[in-house]
Amino acid sequence: MDLIDLGWNNFFERSFKQFKNQGLVPARIAQEHKGLYFIYSQHGGLSAKISGKLRYSTHSRSKFPAVGDWVAVQPRPDELMATILALLPRKSLFSRKAVLSGGMPDSGGKTEEQVLAANVDTVFLVSGLDLDFNLRRIERYLSVAWDSGANPVIVLNKTDLCSDLNQKAAQVESIARGVPIHSISAIKNQGLEILQKYLGRGKTVVLLGSSGVGKSSIINKMLGEESLKIREVRAYDGRGRHTTAYRHMILLPDGGIVIDTPGMRELALWSNEEGLERAFNDIGELALGCRFRDCSHQGEPGCAVQQALKDGILTASRYKNYLKLQKELIHLALRQDTKARRRAERSFDKKIRQRLKAQREIEGKGNL
Repeated sequence: MDLIDLGWNNFFERSFKQFKNQGLVPARIAQEHKGLYFIYSQHGGLSAKISGKLRYSTHSRSKFPAVGDWVAVQPRPDELMATILALLPRKSLFSRKAVLSGGMPDSGGKTEEQVLAANVDTVFLVSGLDLDFNLRRIERYLSVAWDSGANPVIVLNKTDLCSDLNQKAAQVESIARGVPIHSISAIKNQGLEILQKYLGRGKTVVLLGSSGVGKSSIINKMLGEESLKIREVRAYDGRGRHTTAYRHMILLPDGGIVIDTPGMRELALWSNEEGLERAFNDIGELALGCRFRDCSHQGEPGCAVQQALKDGILTASRYKNYLKLQKELIHLALRQDTKARRRAERSFDKKIRQRLKAQREIEGKGNL
């Protein structure tokens, strides 16, 4: 396989220099499932496992290879196997907050960063124009997309089921200023040709959206065949079932790479304020007109944001969603700070115990 077709470029070449003399080769993660990997390399497709050294030295879930990652591997082509020895730096990263135990994300269970896709050039945020249409969800996805380092593109699917397309498109434009928006019908094969401009040799696109929005249908049209299974959407609530069970990378016949992801009802934020600010840049611009620099927009005199709400320039639903996402980020930051403090405390306690132990051993030898 040609590495350039897989997305290899100078950014990854520079990172790989240190591994060349070790007899390793670069490979890209195409699929991961329960700790087992399928990779693409100059030797074609290979099954792969992480080396024991890499597994032992990696303490965070987000530092393990994910779909789209480039890795340094020791190939065994005759066995169609390889061993992953190192993870190369990422050019972009799309993550969410994942619960490892303890129930829902806000229930107090242990949370950690989960990488959805890495080294992506463009994020297709797919929304259905049927009962699934939800502006607040699009805002949430935009916030995470801006934080990823990739370029967001909104894809409004199922125009064949929408009787008020112009109205819904205008609503999306009002919350996503400057973001490309394309209306298509995957099932009718209408409008998909415009998506091709984001693809091409070595370009990677990830599709994100809820179950039933038509991600698999879009990819099937790109492939020119019904490779991915499609399930019917329930008519009474517009919800689909998870067709894609896990993330995987697909090479398109005309060039380009697509990463398919399972549908997500809720995308718990794992990002910083920059992504939120870009997704809600209209509120940020309004805030520049507030009388007080530290205005919380909760009732202070001379608040430009509150005035915009009264004048109908800013909708109450968009503002409430902004506050909700902001609160999530604050809560996440507090949890991360607590974790960092606890790790430091444990490390300090461990050093104290080691010193006391060494001191007792010295004193014991002196008594002898």
